This record gives sequence, structure tokens and C-alpha cells, in this order.
Amino acid sequence: MVQKRIIRIGIGIIVGIAIMIFRLIQIQLYDTKSFSHRNIDLIAESVKQRSQQVVIDNGRGKFYDRNMVPLTHEAIPTLVLFPFLNHMEWDVEELAKIINVPSSDILHSLEDAEGPVMFGEPNPIVLTQEQMNAINQLEIPGVFAVEKHFDRKITPAAQLIGVLGENPEELKKRYPDKDIPVSTMIGISGLQKSFDEFLLQEESTKLIYHVDGRGAPLFGIDVKYVTQSNPFYPVKIQTTIDYDIQTKAEELVDKHNIKIGGLILLDIETNSILASVSRPAIDITDPYANNGIKNMMHTAHIPGSVFKTVIAAASIDHQLISPERMFNCSVTIHGEVDQQYDHGMLNFKDSFAASCNNTFATLAMELTEKDETIIETYAQLLGLNEINGWQGDIYHFEDFKQLSDEEKGYVYLDDVERKDSKLNAQTGIGQQSVRITPLAATNMMATIARGGEKKMVRAVESIQYNNGTDLYTFPIKKLEGDHISSYTASKLQQLLREVVTNERGTGKSLNNLPYTVAGKSGTAETHRKDENGNELLNRWFVGYFPYEKPKYAMTVVNLDVTEGEGWATPLYKDMVKFLYEMDQ
Repeated sequence: MVQKRIIRIGIGIIVGIAIMIFRLIQIQLYDTKSFSHRNIDLIAESVKQRSQQVVIDNGRGKFYDRNMVPLTHEAIPTLVLFPFLNHMEWDVEELAKIINVPSSDILHSLEDAEGPVMFGEPNPIVLTQEQMNAINQLEIPGVFAVEKHFDRKITPAAQLIGVLGENPEELKKRYPDKDIPVSTMIGISGLQKSFDEFLLQEESTKLIYHVDGRGAPLFGIDVKYVTQSNPFYPVKIQTTIDYDIQTKAEELVDKHNIKIGGLILLDIETNSILASVSRPAIDITDPYANNGIKNMMHTAHIPGSVFKTVIAAASIDHQLISPERMFNCSVTIHGEVDQQYDHGMLNFKDSFAASCNNTFATLAMELTEKDETIIETYAQLLGLNEINGWQGDIYHFEDFKQLSDEEKGYVYLDDVERKDSKLNAQTGIGQQSVRITPLAATNMMATIARGGEKKMVRAVESIQYNNGTDLYTFPIKKLEGDHISSYTASKLQQLLREVVTNERGTGKSLNNLPYTVAGKSGTAETHRKDENGNELLNRWFVGYFPYEKPKYAMTVVNLDVTEGEGWATPLYKDMVKFLYEMDQ
């Protein structure tokens, strides 16, 4: 009996030891980088416990504007002090002289420090190059002048650039064959997501020293400078954004109190985004709050009268208009007396300038009687119901898209709408099911300004190695498919200019600006109401300038505003003035 009990106890001990040995093998050999359900990197955590460090650069690729001004970070030359200075004699007076502060301030910053400190935190001191050189020439252990990369508190063009986050499941899904720490930040939206594989965090650059359990130096007071083993990384993404224009655009959007909507500006020659502002703004602590992560410039909205440009192009080509033809612009699209507008009988040119609904409802019905797909065809010719952002094959990426979150516009939801003349009347004035993005609307204006030539929109100009040489340059590319003729484009140019110069024009407040503007306004009914029962509207102005020698195409859109407020033209006017002054 006793013998059996001893055997059972012995077996239990052996099993227990075997379990412990298996667990040790699991920890030491197999799960060192993804231990437990939380995927803890045991090696990294062990190093953290035995070291104190200052990360100078996290190792992820960075975004820059077209002139290589940093967009996602600021490189600040600052002073780093290590806490072991508290336990040694060093020339604090000489350091104080270089940075022009009392030595007591320096010593005070080290009191009770458990790790390295940046002098002056939370607003670290900014050093000159001369100060940096002088500090490092002192060769005091634990005293370093370094250029540290700080994330910007507010990223310009935040929705276009996108946000980062930790997502171990998505990380594994995207990169199943890569051995990457589960804590690696990845792009969740915008260009951060599109270019994630190029930007993936490599080895960080840091100052590091090892400590014992009490925080004392383990191997003396030598501080190591650890940097990338590959001099070509991290890469730099050179966007097409202009930092100065972007900053002003954001300032003006907020000045004009745009809560939902924004502004997008293209360089017509290169078809590149110079500025992109989307509201609501992102709350970096909760990017999904209030839809802040969503880029409203890449989202399809009801365009209203902006869409009349499509009907105008089709009507020109199919000879539905002549100088003599008149339209009754004192009635609604249903033939009832218009209680809001009483323009009387107008020709086509004046109808476009005044944005007469009855004219374009009539033309839309006549066009679809000829061909029920004709409106969709002309929307396609002007790029409104296709992807406008740059796409193509680069390296092993097939059909790489710069703007991965761009929505495609559309005209109809089903065949019933195509065949119904009354619904087509609504379609002709940019209502019913019509949806377009501000990006596509801006590109339509650029296309017309160029005489009908469609191009893809670029947000990124190049990917550069860390040493400044090009890894890949994104060429200017044409949008595939047919486009409007140069004749049709020239006629549309004249009509768009009439919107601003005609006494009936809906954009006449933009006349007499230093840059001559051509464009089209739009006020769309959303068939939704606010909490007070007021109808919500989308207000647009899309256009290009200067008219004689087009340089910029721009869209301003103010969404979910009520009657009598939220006009797009005041912001448009201020941006045109700013760009003119900047160009001088």
C-alpha cells in the first residue's frame, strides 16, 4: 500500500518536472517573441527590464511634403541627460553656460529621475547646431545633444496621411511570413495604410545603457548609440502636399466653420494634391469618434447642380442646345411655379450660369430617351464614376493604389432609375441616387481645364531611401478610357466662366478676384433633417483658376448645413486670394 503511494507521488513529481521543463522550453525556444494570448515579446521585455533608453527615431518610415518638409514628425535638436549623473561628479557648470540656463535647473531636472530625461520636458529645449557641437565635445558620459524625432501633435492633411495603431491580428494577416514584433505599429487608414509595407518599423535609433535591479549602471557608464543596421531605411515618402498651402487651407476651413466637409486642391499640370482638408478633424486619442478618421474628400456625396456639368457635356455633343432654344426657368422640374426662383425664359448659357433646374431636368430626359446609359457614359468621360487616384504595378505590388480609401461615384442604383423619365429628371440635377467624391469633382475640373485630358490624381510623388536616393518615382499617368473632346471641353470652359461673370451666375461673388475663376456651384437636398426639423443641404463649389492659364483646380464642400447658411464660395474666395499672393 505504502509502496503504491510512493510510486504515485513519484509519478506526480516526474510529471510536474516534465511540465516545468516543457514550459521552460516553450518560453526559451518557441514562444520567446509571442508568449501567451497577449503575444508578449519576452526578449524585448527582458531587455527593457535591464536597460534604460531614449528612442530618437522609432524606425518607421516618415512622410514629407513636396519640398521635403516633415509632415508626421518634427526633428528637434535637444538635450538628453541620464540619471546616473546624480551619482558622479561632472561639469554641470560648463553645460549650463552652453545652453544659457542656471546649473540648478539642470540638476533639478535629474532629481528623482527613473530614466533618461529630455531637458525642459514637456517642452524640451531646442538647441542650435553650435550648441549641439559644443555639448557633444564635452564628452560627458550621460550628456548628449541629439536630434530627436517627435510625432506632430496635429498632422497636416491628417485623413489623407492616415493613422497608426497596434493590431496583432491584422499584422499577422498582412505579413504572415515576416518575423515582426506584435507591438509593431501599422497603418490603419490613409497613406499610412496604402504604403504600410514600405514604412514598416525596422530597428529603432536610440541611446541605451544597461542597469542592474536597483537601476545602477551594469557595465559602467558607457551609453550605446544603436541605429539602423541598413543605411537605406527607414524610407521617406515624399507626398505632393505643400506644407504652407495645407496649413493655410486648414486655417481657412476652420475659420469658415466647416464642421463636415472640407477642401481639396490640385496642381493641374501634374494632377497632384497640394492640399486636402477633411472635417470633422481626427481626435488622435479616438480616431473613429465622430467619423474623424473618414476622409470626406474621398467619400461620395450628393452633388446637386455640380452634376449639371455632365448633362451640359452630353447636350453639347448631341446638339440638344442652340443659341435660339429657350427654357422656362420660372417653373420646377415638375412644371409647377417655382416659389424660390423666377428667372423667366433663359437660353442654355444663362441656364447654366443661373443653375436652372428645369433646363437640366428637361435635357436629362431628352438624353435618356436617346440612350438610357448616356448620363453614365458622360459621367465616365469626366471621371466621376471611376477611381481617380493613382494606381498601377510597382515591384511585386499589382494594381497598387495610393488612395486605398477612395470611393467610386455612381449615377444609378438600378435599371428602374435608368428607364424612368421622372427619376432621370432628378438625376439630371444631381439628385436621386447620384453620388460623387470631391476628389473626382476636382479632377473633372482639371480635365476640362486641360482640354479634356484625364489624368490620375497623385498624392505621393516618390518613395526615397533614407539617404535621399529614389526607390520609386510615381509617374504622371492618364486615366484609362475615353474622354470628352477638346471642342466639348472648350464649350464647358466658357460655361464655367459664365457662372462667375454672368449677372445671373451663382458664382458671381468670385468675380474680380486676382485670379480669374471658372466653376460650378451646387446645393443638394439630402432629404435628412437636423434635430430642429430643418432640411439638411450639401453646398459645393468646384472650379479652376486662373481661367486663361489654368494652374489650380479646387473643390470646397460644406455638408449637412441648413437653408441660408454654409455657402462654399466665401472659403473658395479666400483660398484663391491666398494662392495668388503666395504665387507673387
